[in-house]
Amino acid sequence: MQHPVLVTINLSSKSPIYIDTFAVILMALVNYDTLMKVASILGGEEAVKIVEILSQVDEVTDEEIVAKSDIKLNSVRKILYRLYDHSIVALRRTRDKNTGWFIFHWRLQPDQIDGFLTNQKRHILEKLQARLEYEKNHDFYYCYSAGCGRLPFEVATEYVFRCPKCDKPLMHFDNGKIVEFLSKKVDQLRSELSE
Repeated sequence: MQHPVLVTINLSSKSPIYIDTFAVILMALVNYDTLMKVASILGGEEAVKIVEILSQVDEVTDEEIVAKSDIKLNSVRKILYRLYDHSIVALRRTRDKNTGWFIFHWRLQPDQIDGFLTNQKRHILEKLQARLEYEKNHDFYYCYSAGCGRLPFEVATEYVFRCPKCDKPLMHFDNGKIVEFLSKKVDQLRSELSE
């Protein structure tokens, strides 16, 4: 039987903490994958390149990123500010002694990914809850033709229960499965946010 390799981290001289090396590596990989997915969502392939560069250094300027990535300076700055808006990166500002211009030094904040994901989940939960309430509080009518949409009762009455697109008669639409699906998703997100 193999014993796990332990890493000692001394937070103070009194109490060392032992952490399984595999757990540390696994956590780093999961965070790295998550970081890359978030970068992709926020800025596409170029953001992934920028985050990869940032992950290899402590701090880097936007011009150094341009040199390493072959992405236009304007695009690099736009992506960095988008990542900054979501606290994925941080910046330190210094002044160039010769020109007087500000130089921005960027660094990655991978520890902020969890906060970003939690905020996104909260936002999605709010939208799903609003949609669930809308579905629960309305009766819908539908002509069952491709390309036509459901209409709430109030709108269906305005059209005398005829489809405004194809003029076919509107019939009651049972949205029970939609309500059930939304309820499950809302419960799932609530559960994830309470962990």
